[in-house]
Amino acid sequence: MADDLKPAVQTIAPELREERPLARVQAVPWLIVIVLLAAVAWLGWRAFFYEEEGDPVGSAMLAFEKQNSLTVFSSRFEVVAESVDRRGVLNIDLLESRQAAIIPATVEYRLDLSSMDRDRFAWDAESETLSVILPPLRISRPNLDEAAQKTFTEGTYVSRDASADLARNNSQQAERKAAAFAKNPEVLALARQAAKDAVRQNLAIPLQIAGYGDVTVAVRFDGEAAPGN
Repeated sequence: MADDLKPAVQTIAPELREERPLARVQAVPWLIVIVLLAAVAWLGWRAFFYEEEGDPVGSAMLAFEKQNSLTVFSSRFEVVAESVDRRGVLNIDLLESRQAAIIPATVEYRLDLSSMDRDRFAWDAESETLSVILPPLRISRPNLDEAAQKTFTEGTYVSRDASADLARNNSQQAERKAAAFAKNPEVLALARQAAKDAVRQNLAIPLQIAGYGDVTVAVRFDGEAAPGN
């Protein structure tokens, strides 16, 4: 019986404790301070110094900023004017003179760039296309080169007053005809195409210099449908 009794063996496991190095514990507050300082510095840089990249519209507007107007097309042509002068006594025409004049005229077509705000630009990042909507062209008053005109006068006797009246009437007539010719659909179409080409050139080069690469500049006028519509 005595052999059957064996003393119980009690095993005591040692208590494990994780000890943190003192240097690590002391470094935690400083890391928090450094992170906070970095966050404050980043927010300050973002607020006062950061400029968003990838704004082709801003670059395009900057290209037009110093130009109030852009002359895109100049048309020089000749207009023919003809006037008749009658002079007499007691309502009886005794003298009749006629003068025809061929007068060179020049008309310029301009774009008003002062109205080119952000609403007239649109950027499509997927196709890398900058769409531009232009205001209507402004047509200048015809400039008559009367020094280079050719005149043909008929009449038995043309007085000084009659000659002055004929020349004045021809000038007024030539200006009206030149203004009408400047609005001719074919001439106006040439001017509008020249305006589109000029705007493409004025915008494509600055955008390439700004780092946007080979950007497509799609230009149209007010009232024209967008490409593909």
